[in-house]
Amino acid sequence: MRPLVWFRRDLRVRDNAALSEACRIADDGVVAVFVVSPGEWADHDDAPVKVDFWLRNLRALGPELAKLNIPLRIVECASAGEIPGAIAALADDCSCDALYYNHEYEVDERRRDERTVERLARDGGNSHGFHDHVVFDPDEIRTKTGGFYSVFSPFKRTFIAIAEERGVECAGLPPKQIQIEIESSSIPRAVDGFESSIDPSLWPAGERAAHTRLERFIEDRIEAYKDERDFPAIEATSVLSPYLNSGVISARRCLSAAREANGGRFDAKSGGSKGPGHWISEVIWREFYQHVLVGYPRVSMGRAFRPETDRIRWNDDREMLDRWKEGRTGVPLVDAAMRQLASTGWMHNRLRMVSAMYLTKDLFVDWREGERHFMRNLIDGDLGSNNGGWQWSASTGTDAAPYFRIFNPVRQSKRFDPQGEFIRRWVPELADVEGDSIHDPSEIPSLLRSGLEYPDPMVDHRKARDRVMEAFDAIKQA
Repeated sequence: MRPLVWFRRDLRVRDNAALSEACRIADDGVVAVFVVSPGEWADHDDAPVKVDFWLRNLRALGPELAKLNIPLRIVECASAGEIPGAIAALADDCSCDALYYNHEYEVDERRRDERTVERLARDGGNSHGFHDHVVFDPDEIRTKTGGFYSVFSPFKRTFIAIAEERGVECAGLPPKQIQIEIESSSIPRAVDGFESSIDPSLWPAGERAAHTRLERFIEDRIEAYKDERDFPAIEATSVLSPYLNSGVISARRCLSAAREANGGRFDAKSGGSKGPGHWISEVIWREFYQHVLVGYPRVSMGRAFRPETDRIRWNDDREMLDRWKEGRTGVPLVDAAMRQLASTGWMHNRLRMVSAMYLTKDLFVDWREGERHFMRNLIDGDLGSNNGGWQWSASTGTDAAPYFRIFNPVRQSKRFDPQGEFIRRWVPELADVEGDSIHDPSEIPSLLRSGLEYPDPMVDHRKARDRVMEAFDAIKQA
């Protein structure tokens, strides 16, 4: 038995379900493959910084696989449609009789995998898929009526109950394989159309970097996480999302480490600390949105989770959208957030909510425009979490408290960046503004404001709020 292991968003050798099982059953070596598919990536709005991160992690993964005597082959396909044939051809060339892979849950990826499995079956090959991007198989966490959860709180309770009953096991390093006469491929330094301008030193590649980041967070910041996580000027979060999204570290590993730091408990209600318990809740949110992709596939197709909200006639002002993208809205916290995204490929989670709600509620622009922009720029762009966050902010998604969830961006700024440290870092034209005016420069007398070279707010928040209320009231009445 010589398995072919298809790597995707699982770029690690430790605690990798498909790789572990392939190495366990192999008796004639193992071959690994990664598919470079720029057409597929473009179709899914994958960001250049994310593709660069994949390639750098592949360069770290190759030597780790080599230590296990597993060659890493790179296959290039112009589009997703070419992938089934390319995988089948590689399996034949390398005398592999079975394909091992970890599931992806988006609609297009599931269809691609189904076609690949069918193509291999025609040649007499077997395929084995594993649930590795999530802690538990989506079929295992269901409501009492057998459906998928659409509300987070009961999902979390069920998740924790299952985790407490079964535990969360993390596999170690797979066994070393026999050496085979197959050479590894060279890994491209870049892919046309996905050249990144983001400083790669911001995001060190490799499992060691991911585990180091987790360990430092557990040691230094997790206890204060609940109290400090919403303040973007403070280094209070784990910033592990790029590594989780690309599978450089597993959600199981993160959950196990946090549970250990919490005295073996999953939340504060069972006697644990509020910091670790709250971070565990955030890991479960990620899990929840992956399960939503399976249970409600329409969210993978650009549709609202709440179908009735697809009737909303959003504002189609392209200038407003462009100014939001460029960080020129006249709302300092929103502009700082958008500039952080452009410069680093990442945005603080509180600011994702603030900037998303500003676009959808204050500017009343379709949430899909913002979702697409985030995916095209985020190093951790994940359809489940990104779509879930945008629809939550737009009140079109799961857990949607209706239209009355409307952040006042100035109040958010005063609450979570009280001294304006984050704003001054990313909006240097406001660096010399003192006091509360840093949160709303439009309050500064016009004669003094003229030298700031900073725009006035595009809309009046109170009037924008009234428009949102009217739009959602109309849907409710209909």
